[in-house]
Amino acid sequence: MNESIVVTKSFDFAIKIVNFYKRFSIEKKEYVLSKQFLRSGTSIGPNVREAQNAQSKMDFIHKLSIAQKECDETIYWFQLLRETDFINSDEADFLINDATELLKIIRSIIVTTKKNLDSK
Repeated sequence: MNESIVVTKSFDFAIKIVNFYKRFSIEKKEYVLSKQFLRSGTSIGPNVREAQNAQSKMDFIHKLSIAQKECDETIYWFQLLRETDFINSDEADFLINDATELLKIIRSIIVTTKKNLDSK
């Protein structure tokens, strides 16, 4: 089965988040903020996968909208970690760039789907 780029990228991103979480929680002994980015960063993929099985185009848009919000929240947490010196700028920028790329893909899919709905 050919998986879409957003499915693959969201899964790969979740793997990076889990691995970062494991290292971060051990090195920093910080568990509150780390749980936040773990939750939001790993929930993008399941929402994208749910969108694939949507019952309607509106349901598809709704599921992707949730993924979009979770992705944006993840970016927020990494910006916060960077600005409070929990992680260095290079590490934060790497994760933020990945999340931003994923966010742009999700937004593009939502916009295209809405346009296709409007044109019918």
